[in-house]
Amino acid sequence: MSPPQTDTSTLCLFDVDGTLTAARQKVTPQMQQFLTKLRQRVRVGVVGGSDLSKIKEQLGEDVIQQADYVFAENGLVAYRFGELHSVQSIQAYLGEEILQDFINFCLNYMAKIKLPKKRGTFIEFRNGMLNVSPIGRSCSQQERIEFFELDKKEKIREKFVAVLQEEFAGKGLAFSIGGQISFDVFPEGWDKRYCLG
Repeated sequence: MSPPQTDTSTLCLFDVDGTLTAARQKVTPQMQQFLTKLRQRVRVGVVGGSDLSKIKEQLGEDVIQQADYVFAENGLVAYRFGELHSVQSIQAYLGEEILQDFINFCLNYMAKIKLPKKRGTFIEFRNGMLNVSPIGRSCSQQERIEFFELDKKEKIREKFVAVLQEEFAGKGLAFSIGGQISFDVFPEGWDKRYCLG
């Protein structure tokens, strides 16, 4: 009996962090095996808020060959059948003046936050979004967990986003608190649903 044909009209799309992997961790061999078997039956896609290099750290260097679709940065950088398909730019969308005003405001705000620890890379500039981390993205896994526990009590990211929503009202920005240490900032409509368009 021949193997079943791939149903090319069906796409199973999976989020990376919290679905295929634990937050910022590597995919398990069992999950990789599941995705490989599933791809024999239907099209498989993955979507993550992170850039492609971070998705590769989690799902493997060959992820764009192992999935039919890879949507990095919420789909703003899209790969289809192993090839770059499209890229959107927050810089082109917002313009340099608004972008700099926003970054400067964030840096000033974070300078006033007192935390038990701060590390580096507080604002990560990606093609389609900014990722803002009060503790800094270069924190260790243990520091990440400590900040997450503190943030659950103190609502550090939630308060920060509320201030930004007020300060930049009417600029067409959306905010998404996710993961353990950061939040994303992107033009309205450029969330993970963007990859479905």
